[in-house]
Amino acid sequence: MTKRKQSRKPKALTVPRVLEPNAAGVDIGATEIYVAVPQDRDSHPVRHFSTFTQDLRQLAAWLKECGAESVAMESTGVFWIPLFQILEDCGLRVCLVNARHVKNVPGRKTDVSDCSGYNICTRWVFCVSSAGSNHL
Repeated sequence: MTKRKQSRKPKALTVPRVLEPNAAGVDIGATEIYVAVPQDRDSHPVRHFSTFTQDLRQLAAWLKECGAESVAMESTGVFWIPLFQILEDCGLRVCLVNARHVKNVPGRKTDVSDCSGYNICTRWVFCVSSAGSNHL
């Protein structure tokens, strides 16, 4: 008897529901910070800033100009603290994302892709929102 090959139906890609349409994403390093906003908010939706106080204030002002209301930040050290304080002072809702919780997000290879538009603004914020504030 010959076995029939079973045809596989292609799986539909699941696009996460956008829970925070006005979210921005930040990947923080010791000397550079990469920031992304939704692609329709700016002609250059991914930018990098230095870590000096003046640069952090410029970053916050840019986020406000782009209409960001909440920010998901990834940091593995203590580098997030000054930016967190500045963003909160500007009235933004800030979520610190545990890097271990999002390390298995597919396609993440560099700081730029960590924060880049669609990945950060949907997947990170999706992870944060679905986990709830008690898991942050």
